Amino acid sequence: MSEQATLSADVRPPIHEDGLPGHESTLEPKPEWQPRFPGSGRLKGKVAIVTGADSGIGRAVAVLFAREGAKVAIAYLSEDDDAAKTRTLCEAEGGEALTFAGDLGDPEVGQALVDLVIETWGQLDVLVNNAGEQHPDKDIRDITAAQLQRTFQTNIFSMFYLVQAAREHLKAGAAIVNCTSVTMYQGEAELLDYSSTKGAITAFTRSLSENLIGHGIRVNAVAPGPIWTPLNPSGGASPEKLEHFGEKTPIGRPGQPNEVAPAFLFLACEDSSYMSGQVLHPNGGTIVNG
Repeated sequence: MSEQATLSADVRPPIHEDGLPGHESTLEPKPEWQPRFPGSGRLKGKVAIVTGADSGIGRAVAVLFAREGAKVAIAYLSEDDDAAKTRTLCEAEGGEALTFAGDLGDPEVGQALVDLVIETWGQLDVLVNNAGEQHPDKDIRDITAAQLQRTFQTNIFSMFYLVQAAREHLKAGAAIVNCTSVTMYQGEAELLDYSSTKGAITAFTRSLSENLIGHGIRVNAVAPGPIWTPLNPSGGASPEKLEHFGEKTPIGRPGQPNEVAPAFLFLACEDSSYMSGQVLHPNGGTIVNG
């Protein structure tokens, strides 16, 4: 059964960014989300939540999961057109999908998402915490208290809230995959608050793994480098940085979402059954510790 839910909630402190998180439908050139290989049933019978799945890395993950047999809940903030396309793409893979709009920085929204998934499919096996936001600032004094709290609310608080809501439904064999970033390891001069949240996500991943591994639940993370998604051209990067986006990687270009999605699939399925508390680094060849 496929169905759509829309939920809005007030989140304190309020902040509104006109460009973020951005519409993939208006982005040129279009990011490459298409899975590269035939599915092999690695998520057959599984139910997955993918946050930030309307576009970018989230869309690529959702479609790849659908190709691998999963039923996918597509969680997003407000880009209805992009989310509807992701759902159509998932269904074209022969799977079931639902869309859910809401601000996951509010714990009640995360609970409503999990409740909808359980009501619809009766189980939850994979949680992908991918949704995030970033705001470039060259001077730390330009980061307002509202922006700082908003960035932490979206990027790390939402992960706590969703795991709390999902915990009772995650059984032995379940997997949680969080999205951190190369900025956690390298630092990023213009993304002080964003990079700080990514450091928190890595620590959260490792600590949550220690907390849940005894219950048979694995927790890992993916730390992408510069990936071509709506987030950066929609206001997540300064014009100067965007002009040379990804050129400083050893590979010399930005990555595409479908170059990152397989890392999420690997950590979500039994191929990685002996891995927990780890981070994968699809970052264009940048060498980091961790």
